[in-house]
Amino acid sequence: MCGVVGIYSDKNISKELYYSLYSMQHRGQESCGIAVVDRDNIDYKKGMGLVGDVFNEEELKKLKGNMGIGHVRYSTAGGSHMANCQPLVGSCRKRKLALAHNGNLVNANYLRDMLEEDGYMFQANSDTEVILYILARYYKGDIVESLKITMDYIKGAYSLVIMGENELVAVRDPHGFRPLILGKKGNEYIFASEDCAIDILGGEVIRDVEPGEIIVVKDGKLKSFYYSENYKPLKKSCIFEHIYFARNDATIDKVNVYDFRVKCGEILAKDENINADLVVPVPDSGWAGAVGYSNASGLPVSEGLVKNRYVGRTFIKPTQEEREIAVKIKLNPLGSVVKDKSIILIDDSIVRGTTSKQIVKSLRDAGASEIHLRITSPPVEYSCYYGIDTPNRSKLIASNNSVEEIREYIGCDSLKFLDIEGMIDATENKATFCKACFDGDYPVKKIDKEELLSC
Repeated sequence: MCGVVGIYSDKNISKELYYSLYSMQHRGQESCGIAVVDRDNIDYKKGMGLVGDVFNEEELKKLKGNMGIGHVRYSTAGGSHMANCQPLVGSCRKRKLALAHNGNLVNANYLRDMLEEDGYMFQANSDTEVILYILARYYKGDIVESLKITMDYIKGAYSLVIMGENELVAVRDPHGFRPLILGKKGNEYIFASEDCAIDILGGEVIRDVEPGEIIVVKDGKLKSFYYSENYKPLKKSCIFEHIYFARNDATIDKVNVYDFRVKCGEILAKDENINADLVVPVPDSGWAGAVGYSNASGLPVSEGLVKNRYVGRTFIKPTQEEREIAVKIKLNPLGSVVKDKSIILIDDSIVRGTTSKQIVKSLRDAGASEIHLRITSPPVEYSCYYGIDTPNRSKLIASNNSVEEIREYIGCDSLKFLDIEGMIDATENKATFCKACFDGDYPVKKIDKEELLSC
């Protein structure tokens, strides 16, 4: 996932953008960037690496402006290269635009071919550049109308923050796959992927940007538009945001992430009859599920794995080799806790299986007598085309293996997944979700070239 933020204020906001991105570092660790408007000019700074490494005090002082956008990146379309760092900044009809994107387009390659046939030269290979060029192609002075046309072309997941020379715009795709939240602090308007970016600035969360909504802030006033007349939001936000990506303190589409994860653990513990000694979470996103499992089972929860806080998330590393190395550095068993114990190991998901296998082995080596792995989500059987790094189904362990075969590969004594019905029950039906990675029901299908050219 990526994280985006946009701030409209009456004061210099470069540090606020910095702090907001820092709070959303969990959403992307490959690169980051900030763009601000300064006297009708868009100034920006981007770089590979973490927010704290790319920006320092002196560089932030140079980024002066009362309106700006920021981005932390984890690549799903386009490689992990400097050319793909965001925000992307361009010029159109003597006006400059900057754009930051969270999501993934399912028809980016076809749109790219179309634009290249028209003479457009691409500097990078991300789908964000496709969005910027489509927007520029149809921009004639009215950002809302050009966005409506752009949204006719682009298909898939996108939450956007866009900045012109005197306006800040937030856009969420018609399904609302990726989160985008509106907040306010005094005279400031803030858009961000998660609540934390608003909270740390002392702002108040107002609401989610609705699927298909276009919000424009200009001259200190906010106006809302929709993708089309008589539009009805399709509402298919990504359930994996709640399972794994978002922080525990996030509330997305009225579903609190922590409460959801706790309830998943509680539901998973029902009808269990295992003579275990304790519940051990895989930090960090396994903790809430472990609390829920402990509440429902009566077993104590204990820190059996110590996390190195200076290592990022292993799932969103760009290569498998890096993921495996990161797991070894990141998690170390507490031998005094797990030795000679039968443990319920709680994790949020199994995607490729390699991380779980390494964790189980390390706990065995530390002396755990039995390891019963419990997963607070269903098996991931299908690829995601909307912004999760599972493009090849052959890499998903659950797509070609039974639960028993997965258990044998991982090396645990027993394995159980939460089923889809239990997962939805944990949301209390407060929203509708995309569950395509679990059930193969894709809300937006991949589009062939003939369909594209007719749109």
